[in-house]
Amino acid sequence: MRKQFKDTTSELAMKDEKVVIVLGDISHFLFMPLQEKFPTRVYNMGICENALISVAAGLGAQGFHPFVHTINPFLTERCVEQIKDDLCYNCFGANIVSTGASFDYAWDGATHHCYGELAILRMLPGMEVTQPGNRKELDTLIRSQYNNGRPTYFRLSDHGHNLDVPVQFGQANLLKDTGSKLTVMTAGPILGNVMEAVRDLPVNLVYFSTIKPIDREMIARFKHTKILVVHDAHGLQEAIHEVPDLSVSYHGLPDRFCVWYGTVHDIRRQIGLDPAGIRQAVQTRLAAIR
Repeated sequence: MRKQFKDTTSELAMKDEKVVIVLGDISHFLFMPLQEKFPTRVYNMGICENALISVAAGLGAQGFHPFVHTINPFLTERCVEQIKDDLCYNCFGANIVSTGASFDYAWDGATHHCYGELAILRMLPGMEVTQPGNRKELDTLIRSQYNNGRPTYFRLSDHGHNLDVPVQFGQANLLKDTGSKLTVMTAGPILGNVMEAVRDLPVNLVYFSTIKPIDREMIARFKHTKILVVHDAHGLQEAIHEVPDLSVSYHGLPDRFCVWYGTVHDIRRQIGLDPAGIRQAVQTRLAAIR
């Protein structure tokens, strides 16, 4: 998705002189051609993540449309205070674009994992939170939200799904409606594994690319069913609970750090978020409600 982020923002920058890119030593080489063309609108500030957010807030205060970008936990969890006070409290527009979703950096251990920022950021007043599942979804969401004058979070992953889902900001996608008593709800790149796991199972399937504002109408449509949230992060389950009187269970992260090394696929398999693990969880829920 990083290449798509570069392609989309570079195209926007060619048309909109208010677009400014602020980097934290990540993806700098991708943006070098744009920096050569617009040296006053592309900055690599280095490893100073809190300052990146404050600079983005200053740019937003002056009517610019900044994109601030670096590795996920350092740009989000480390910078919650700056996002809260500099951006959300002041109602300044900025685009926070992370890379390294959940355990994309599996080999670097827990310091580079990020499981909770979706849940944290959705609690901040005025914050928009998105989790695109692939390059096409990212392009759509950036174009629709980048200049709206609000702080918006885009969670990038290098392991997007390959499904073609026509996403729209703030709206969920109903991918399967079987009339089942079990509805699976998921978000972001893990959709690929979820779809493989439930393709031939009698369940409803709802997909979210926007975590805040959550599509309450779509959720309420299935409140008469049992809901199983399958997600490789925290945040979606909490957002779904905005709709009252639901019966919701969660299959995803354990209440422990993912200390296993390897690849993102290795960790997904270890915690049951590979297609086989998801399928087993869904079948267990189906058996319980029949």
